[in-house]
Amino acid sequence: MVICMRTTLVLEDALLRQAKRRATERNMTVSELVNEALRESLARPRATAPPFSMVTYGRGSAKVHHEPADLDAALEDFARYEPHGLRWQYLVLE
Repeated sequence: MVICMRTTLVLEDALLRQAKRRATERNMTVSELVNEALRESLARPRATAPPFSMVTYGRGSAKVHHEPADLDAALEDFARYEPHGLRWQYLVLE
């Protein structure tokens, strides 16, 4: 026994016209075409992004996680141990 659920999809007009034309060419209903397309799309494995590597300069030992709290702590550590007494300055543009 096949159980079907009735639902409403909002499709772009041009996309619906293409789907109706393709369904007619294949002697299918639009519902059958949409079901087939969804099955095919969901069966494909998701593409994964390649590992990301960023070239950085400066001290190689400093690791900064890009969360606001982590960044603030890293900036404070950097300012505390930075040679020549240089400090970070915040610039506010109005």
